[in-house]
Amino acid sequence: MSALQLSEPDLRVPLLSASDAIAVAADLADRFARGAAARDRDRLLPVDEIDALAASGLLAITVPAEHGGPDLPATTVAEVFRLIGRADPNIAQIPHSHFVYANQVRLQGTTAQQARIFGELLDGKKIGNAQSERGTQHVRDFRTTLVRDGDAWLLSGTKFYCTGSLFADWIAVLAHLGADGPLHIAWVPRTAAGVEVVDDWDAIGQRTTASGTVHLTDVRVTDDLITDFAVTFDGPSTYGAYAQLLHAAIDAGIARAALEDAAEIVTTKSRPHPDAGVERAADDPLVVHAFGEMELAVRAAEALVAEAARRVDAANADLTDRTAAEASLAVAAARAATTSASIDTASRLFEVAGTRSALTSEALDRHWRNARTHTLHDPAGWKIQHLGRWAVDGVLPPRHGQI
Repeated sequence: MSALQLSEPDLRVPLLSASDAIAVAADLADRFARGAAARDRDRLLPVDEIDALAASGLLAITVPAEHGGPDLPATTVAEVFRLIGRADPNIAQIPHSHFVYANQVRLQGTTAQQARIFGELLDGKKIGNAQSERGTQHVRDFRTTLVRDGDAWLLSGTKFYCTGSLFADWIAVLAHLGADGPLHIAWVPRTAAGVEVVDDWDAIGQRTTASGTVHLTDVRVTDDLITDFAVTFDGPSTYGAYAQLLHAAIDAGIARAALEDAAEIVTTKSRPHPDAGVERAADDPLVVHAFGEMELAVRAAEALVAEAARRVDAANADLTDRTAAEASLAVAAARAATTSASIDTASRLFEVAGTRSALTSEALDRHWRNARTHTLHDPAGWKIQHLGRWAVDGVLPPRHGQI
């Protein structure tokens, strides 16, 4: 069977309802959490875990109903990401591009392209990304090109931050059609001739996402495996808001995990400060107050993620300039709040838990390193700028993938 043909129906993953998807995510999260510290410490890539995620049916939950999928809403997808992010944000980030580019096919793919790609997802196949590049002027500046060659195109370029590609069956590559033409997505099998995926990711956090380099050398791509990307932002769209929502959900998961681990060490291992006059560190009024502040921040972040997801779903049901802007602004608020909550909580846990928490054997530093690394994806300051412009003058946020 050709790699481009659909697999047989009996190989298809389970179709999950919203409640089932959340239950499955919670069960997998329990499993993933048990090995998270060791994977981070030894930089062990979660190959088995990603395979389990695919086999569970979770990676197919957004396949449209008309293509045989469960077509679950953003509210469910965001909660799945939050639960997995709480267990191991590396595992949560790896399929981020899978969902984002599946959404791109829904928005811009032809009926035939949708049938092919969504059929692959129902067979448990995984999508990785090759979008960002190093050395360009800014994050939306790209050099990779598709050049016409007879009845197909030749794809060439080098990509970095290619999260998910090492684990993927398909790589969605962002490239100019021609030397400086509009941006398109080339859908490339990871094993195609001319594709080289390099595991050279060496960040301080999110160490096991394998977000390294993809080299593309004259990769042959046919017309039926190219979708238009530039037109995504010609009209109102939730494309960017949806992508950012899932990032926010990951950060909310990191924040909650950091808070829970802080509580665990304070109640079982930390010693009280003598001035507190208490038997347990957990009864120190300064510690209790700090936990109250962190709980407030984390709850607020979680609530904003949930509200943002509802806004995305509402905009998808009735898409206008206004509803799309409301979704983007709600997601911007969630992204800013989860950035702050994840970084601050992952840092303050050391303050409340004391010296014991700094031991490498506790592995609590991974929460801060993961939060600090993941939140660099898009500056929170620009989320606040767009919120401020809306609050002052009613200026709608721009149309692009970062809000």
